Amino acid sequence: MFFNKYQGTGNDFIIIDNRQQKIQLTKAQIARMCHRRFGIGADGLMLLESAMEYDFRMVYYNSDGGESTMCGNGGRCMVAFAKKLGIISDKANFIAIDGGHSATILDNGHVFLQMNDVPWVTINEGFTLLNTGSPHFVKWVNDVNETDVFREGREIRNLPEFQPDGINVNFVEVNENLLKVRTYERGVEDETLSCGTGVTASAIAATCSSTGLFQTDIETPGGYLKVSFTKNTPSSAINVALSGPAEFVFSGEVEVPEY
Repeated sequence: MFFNKYQGTGNDFIIIDNRQQKIQLTKAQIARMCHRRFGIGADGLMLLESAMEYDFRMVYYNSDGGESTMCGNGGRCMVAFAKKLGIISDKANFIAIDGGHSATILDNGHVFLQMNDVPWVTINEGFTLLNTGSPHFVKWVNDVNETDVFREGREIRNLPEFQPDGINVNFVEVNENLLKVRTYERGVEDETLSCGTGVTASAIAATCSSTGLFQTDIETPGGYLKVSFTKNTPSSAINVALSGPAEFVFSGEVEVPEY
């Protein structure tokens, strides 16, 4: 099977053109392909498929092989892949598990991705809950570099109140003009170098009870992203967008293991 490998600020993906609907993979096969020692290695696998009234459909699987919710960095990488295939030029209109999305490839090669509106933000003492296409727990820390993201993230992800599906956990250090974010992702069950829906959730949560138009720079272990949005009320956000690099890494052929 022919595949492409893309990454967006270190969040990496196997992407396969499945417009002919010839590829059907089991959970075990996807997990093996994403394995960093026995497979290609990736945080997730995506299929690009045809869709009525859209340029394409994005189907996303976590590295454990399970189909997952929206992936912001994955969406940006999928747009870059669609351009490589000649499906789009610089603008895309595609559908994912959480609905339709539009995107633009900017002059510097970065992808500007329109995310869905966030209808609710729940502010608690020390943390915030919201859904940006995937559910997120945003926790405020004084020094994100000293945070044990794997241990603390796994504990929160597995709390009873977030079961059976679990939750993604973001640790956020707030500076004057920049947020530093590290994320533990469910389905990967580890820290990733970047999480698109996670940095989006962190940026919205950081505005607390404020309203207005916001644009926030985000530093992740894998690089920098920008999030913009409008808050007409303190507990919701509209016109949400994520932008940053989406880069081709390599392509090749893989013999898919039989399970």
